[in-house]
Amino acid sequence: MVSSMIEVLRIENLALVESVELEFGSGLNVLTGETGAGKSIVLSALALLAGARAAADALRSGAQQGAVEALFRMDGHEDVAASLADRGLVEEAEASRDGPPELIVRRTLNANGRSRARIGGQLVPLSTLVELFGGQLEISSQHGSQALRKVESHALALDAFAGKTGLCEVVAREVARAGEVAREITALSSAEEERARRLDFLAYQRQELEDEELDAEAVAGLEADHRRLTHAERLAEEMSGVAAALGASDVSEMSRDSGEAVSAETALGHARRALAAAMRLDPSLEALATQLESVESELRDVAVRAADYLADLEVDPARLALVEERITRLEALRRKYGQSVEEMLAHRDEIEREIESLCGADNRVRTLEEDLATAVAEANEASAKLSTARKRAARKLAKAVEAEAADLALTDARFVVELEAVQSVATEGISGLATGPGGRERPQFLFSANEGEAPRPIQKVASGGELSRLFLAIKNSLRRADRNMVIVFDEVDAGIGGAVAERVGRVLAELATEHQVLCITHLPQIAAFADRHFVVRKETLKGRTRTLVGEVRGEDRIDELARMAGGENVTDVTREHARALLSP
Repeated sequence: MVSSMIEVLRIENLALVESVELEFGSGLNVLTGETGAGKSIVLSALALLAGARAAADALRSGAQQGAVEALFRMDGHEDVAASLADRGLVEEAEASRDGPPELIVRRTLNANGRSRARIGGQLVPLSTLVELFGGQLEISSQHGSQALRKVESHALALDAFAGKTGLCEVVAREVARAGEVAREITALSSAEEERARRLDFLAYQRQELEDEELDAEAVAGLEADHRRLTHAERLAEEMSGVAAALGASDVSEMSRDSGEAVSAETALGHARRALAAAMRLDPSLEALATQLESVESELRDVAVRAADYLADLEVDPARLALVEERITRLEALRRKYGQSVEEMLAHRDEIEREIESLCGADNRVRTLEEDLATAVAEANEASAKLSTARKRAARKLAKAVEAEAADLALTDARFVVELEAVQSVATEGISGLATGPGGRERPQFLFSANEGEAPRPIQKVASGGELSRLFLAIKNSLRRADRNMVIVFDEVDAGIGGAVAERVGRVLAELATEHQVLCITHLPQIAAFADRHFVVRKETLKGRTRTLVGEVRGEDRIDELARMAGGENVTDVTREHARALLSP
């Protein structure tokens, strides 16, 4: 049953067309008309929607811009809808009010040679039309099918016929995954020597930092010890003077009155006694006496502490050497890792993280090797199943096509599905991988029209009516497996007539039960099978010629079939013949 299709095709200012709009049906749509009327314009318009390059003279004479626009019914083609969403074009094909989702595709051509493509109203590159609709609009002519002339399409057709498209996707996905994983393993392995050197260097730096006690208080204490030990003799000299001045030694300063050496303690004792005598005469001096007593107490405390410092102070060259050695190491670390303890500790943490990361590379390689083994196993398993299915389907498809071809008067035709073993470059360096992304073989369609001739690749077979009928036979054999939205046949009736033409029409009608089919024909036997019949004609008005396209029904259709059968002079006989063609 036909689902996706072109509902409306609008053509403006192309070749002889000024403006035409065609409403196609879901089955077999036939275009007829006199030679030169412009039937091929419809074919060219569809090709433009599929991304074909526009001819330099494509525009109607005098026109600055031409356009082709199609309204697609999109149900049944979720893959196209997903591709549109992936490209950010539309979330989904817009749903009509009382029908399935729809999508508008438009291509404009300008007189300056530029063209624009739009999908759902959004500008897109021409390549997007090719990717999305190049495979959906299958156009076949005497020069062959655009798709079937590409060997890559043969695998898609065979896998669809076998019902194993999903297996092929698994093979392609797993081979691609195996390639990515293998490349990452190679990159990690090639850096192994450098990684080992880096690890050794980082381990040395970490040990350097760990050998020292990197604590702010400890470092401050070490530096204080270094200053005391370095200046021990000078400190002893100075502190002895302090102790003497305070009364803790014989060192004294000269009395200002008598010239005798007195200590601060002795001087304060004299002052205390004199102040006591004065206070007896003036009691207001009591506060001053109290203050002097406090000074005496503090002075005695300072004297004791100075004496203790002198007792603990030592000149120790051996200890000084050890401290200086640690200070030297600390200065070296500061030059390399930072002036403060905090900076050095931060650097040590960075080293730890890098070591952890580098050591984790070993684990990463092991994980990747497991992933690679899984991808290879899944690719091999899927490709083996695909190969079995392809071999079985190749024989069935060949028989089906030959049977269809015989029904189309190609009685001596031979059709072969060749399975050529391939080894893709993508598998190089991946141990155990026995398949390429397209499977273990490359399917290719071979054909010969005459007995005694060896089948040759389709793309190398000369064009002609036989080839057109072969493509019809192939498409009808694949009709339930194909994903084409629209299949177009141009000149499929070349070189045939009579009963053969009727068989061609019957096969086209059968194909149209699964796909929308457009056929350009000169034969009434084929046109009679149409679900919708369009007539292409030319008219000249005020010195300008234009092509018109309109659907014909009832007596108008009978007249057109009669014209096709008997020429311009339509008679009762030719009309009766036309009615006979239309009768069930």
